Amino acid sequence: MGAVRRVVSYLGLGDGDQYDEPYDYDEYEDERMPASERAARRWGSGVDPARIIMIRPRKYSDALIVGQHFRDGQAVIMDVAGMSLAEATRMVDFAAGLTYGCDGRIERIADKVFLLAPADIEITTT
Repeated sequence: MGAVRRVVSYLGLGDGDQYDEPYDYDEYEDERMPASERAARRWGSGVDPARIIMIRPRKYSDALIVGQHFRDGQAVIMDVAGMSLAEATRMVDFAAGLTYGCDGRIERIADKVFLLAPADIEITTT
């Protein structure tokens, strides 16, 4: 009997059979690697750093699209002008957390327009 199974049985949480399946570490390896490497694995080539995605979200649920492109290593220009003030604020808060969590950067480039840049893209201002 495995250690987890013994603990589960000792605590009276069941028989512990569901914990005896082997754990596949490779399945979760993608989550630990940088976004650019995930994109290279997914599409077989690197992300084109010259390509910038322009997204004009209309509702907060469009955050999923922004997050997918950014996590895949793409720079994203996000124009929240078409959103209500409350949803635009939520979207910018989401984008700030996304860039912080992925070691990227967010810059306001115009009124209600933001650039989300991955860590490997340099932003210079003059």
